[in-house]
Amino acid sequence: MSLASRPVLSHEPPGGRQAVAVWSIGTLVYTVAVVHRTSLGVAGIDAAARFHIGASALSTFSILQLLVYASMQIPVGLMVDRLGTKRVLTIGTVLFTAGQVGFALSHSYGMALAARAVLGCGDAMTFVSVLRLGSRWFPARRGPVIAQAAALFGVAGNLMSTVLLSRLLHSVGWTPTFLGTGLGGALVLVLVLLFMKDHPDGFEPAPAEHPRPGYVKRQIVAAWREPGTRLGLWTHFTTQFSCTVFLLLWGLPYLVEGQGLSREAAGTMLTVVVLANMVFGMLFGQIIGRHHGARMPLTLGVIGCTAVSWAVVLGWPGEHAPLWLLGALCVVLGASGPASMIGFDFARPANPPERLGTASGIVNIGGFTASMITLFMIGVLLDATGGNYRVAWCTIFVLQAFGTVQILRLRRRAARLERERIAVSRVESVHVPAKA
Repeated sequence: MSLASRPVLSHEPPGGRQAVAVWSIGTLVYTVAVVHRTSLGVAGIDAAARFHIGASALSTFSILQLLVYASMQIPVGLMVDRLGTKRVLTIGTVLFTAGQVGFALSHSYGMALAARAVLGCGDAMTFVSVLRLGSRWFPARRGPVIAQAAALFGVAGNLMSTVLLSRLLHSVGWTPTFLGTGLGGALVLVLVLLFMKDHPDGFEPAPAEHPRPGYVKRQIVAAWREPGTRLGLWTHFTTQFSCTVFLLLWGLPYLVEGQGLSREAAGTMLTVVVLANMVFGMLFGQIIGRHHGARMPLTLGVIGCTAVSWAVVLGWPGEHAPLWLLGALCVVLGASGPASMIGFDFARPANPPERLGTASGIVNIGGFTASMITLFMIGVLLDATGGNYRVAWCTIFVLQAFGTVQILRLRRRAARLERERIAVSRVESVHVPAKA
């Protein structure tokens, strides 16, 4: 699509109360999906005992879940572009609910692995769909705030896992806890079926052409060729993974077994990460919405602070780091999630609306690929070193260094092209005749 044929500012959806209501349903689905995704983070020690497995096998749960999630991102982006948000969210809700129920009833390691794979498939369909929903219901200038607000709903799901599920798990047991979260999926499915709409009235997208041979390849290649898409992927890759790994699986075991905290104190630390995530999400959304040029300084600042914090904690003399230092690490990790959302903002101006789902899927692969690698390496190193968490967590520095090099390599070209497109869009908006 040429620049001249792209939608312009005067044709953007207006937002409003109906937009907030419909978008809230989508983000509620995402919240429940995150509850399901992160529920293993507070149940890692229990899962190891239930299925009689070691560190490497335990990490396989999250690796498989994220492998499915990451591999589904481009197909999901294409599905959202072709089928619309409501259909994709419906399919995703059915799958992640079925996966959580299967995990609740699992008594064997193999059955539990299969359940997490199904859960990851459904989970993969939620966030890209919510991003697309926001772009269809709100004007583009609200994009950074809407994206960060959607991420906050995911943080709320994470908070439910760390605060509520950890308590339920040790009061009512494994099966009732995971079955209860599965019921949440059934409830949001009803809301999607009854009240979800892909776009506001009067803002229907152009009818989709019948895909010609090679459509999928062209869509992916066109999105990948944009430097903004690749910059978004590496931003997501470098910022998100250390927090994801910490909350998804290895944070609680590290704090309990590696730092000597009680399970209650470790749970509080995880809650600090989630609360900091919410605060930084609101802060970053406001900053980027008002000062677009702040995206790269925020990205590099979070990467640097994360690396320094881990280096100080892991290099602290003595067996255990002090509580205040662990708390500071958790606060810094809380900034990683909002920083990863900047990756989607790098990709948004580089791609037309009909390709935005595909581009968002590519970006979303980044952090979860890095998370899979880190989950795997930590599990392997823990088994190889007899549980030495200091050695195992050093994996993060390698991935951060690699991702930072890619960000620095792409940032200037992506910024130049974005400035050119914004200038063209402003000129076009002046010359678009007013509707009668």
